[in-house]
Amino acid sequence: MAVKIRLSRRGRKRMAIYDIVVAESTSPRDGRFIEKIGSYNPNTDPSTVVLKSERAVHWLMVGAQPTDTARSVLSHEGIMYRKHLQVGVNKGAITQEQADEKFTAWKEDKENRKAGAADTKTQTKEQARAARLEAEKKVNDARAEAIAKKNKVEEPEAEVAAEAPAEEAPAAEATEETPAAE
Repeated sequence: MAVKIRLSRRGRKRMAIYDIVVAESTSPRDGRFIEKIGSYNPNTDPSTVVLKSERAVHWLMVGAQPTDTARSVLSHEGIMYRKHLQVGVNKGAITQEQADEKFTAWKEDKENRKAGAADTKTQTKEQARAARLEAEKKVNDARAEAIAKKNKVEEPEAEVAAEAPAEEAPAAEATEETPAAE
């Protein structure tokens, strides 16, 4: 009996969620399984994986073969690396403490990389938002200038007409005062 670690689909149309299961290779995709060891939700950003790592390592050590997608998910979570270290412990190449230290260091490094990627993503979003706001501000300024220019074109004619009689009136008064003074 060949045992596989694979994904079993559930959820609704276009919003699939997958269970990570250990099943016989002859059983249907969503059919009978031996044990459910986790779930995988690719719809979130970043994708969410909940996994019983001890059980996954156990099944890998007894010979269960993961499918390509399941192998990718397990590798991303560090299960394949943990299995690799455990094989080294079983062969006597390293001790259990050394293997645990290596796995802990790898896990911490992985968390730092995830945090860095999340920060980069947030910064990129903020920069894109700032660029959009700046572009919108330029468009609004251009519109405001066009409206102001349109309004100024109409106003100077009215202002020139209003200013001309005001200049003529003091000149007229000056001419009237001059003959009276003589």
